[in-house]
Amino acid sequence: MFDQREKIALFIDGANLYATSKALGFDIDYKRMLQYFNKQAYLLRACYYTALIEDQEYSSIRPLIDWLDYNGYRVVTKPTKEFTDSSGRRKIKGNMDIELAIDALELSATIDHMVLFSGDGDFRSLVEAVQRRGRKVSVVSTVATQPPMIADDLRRQADHFIDLADLQKDIGRAPAERSERRAPPPADDEFDVD
Repeated sequence: MFDQREKIALFIDGANLYATSKALGFDIDYKRMLQYFNKQAYLLRACYYTALIEDQEYSSIRPLIDWLDYNGYRVVTKPTKEFTDSSGRRKIKGNMDIELAIDALELSATIDHMVLFSGDGDFRSLVEAVQRRGRKVSVVSTVATQPPMIADDLRRQADHFIDLADLQKDIGRAPAERSERRAPPPADDEFDVD
């Protein structure tokens, strides 16, 4: 699937990867992730995308974002937006799809292989566009959960599908390293705040 001569880039939909790894019951060790993909090919860039709730005094995801930023990842964030839905409930929205898609298209000119960590079917068109530029695309998500965490059309569009469950031994955090304190999921498309 990977060739040592390839230049690869990782594009990580942070909220989607968090939800997928939690559904599988393990935490991602981001240092091990870099090491793993550096062994597979020439890792040109690793990009992590997430929305942040700006008005909170403390965000549980902030330490992760800071660590990633100082340890080889390009971190892309934007503030969430708050709105009230039709039933009067306060909602928070923070979708990073367009930022990820633009960066992936721009970088596709300098890489051979894109690795997308997301199961979001909205990325099918991005995968197709990158493939039209002659690049391979691998998608990392899972079918090991019920329901599967990957959209079927995204899985079919990808050149390769990598089940995150199969990467657990390579990029998962050892159970002894797991923190007692669990972080809530990063901002995604919508959350109830009530």
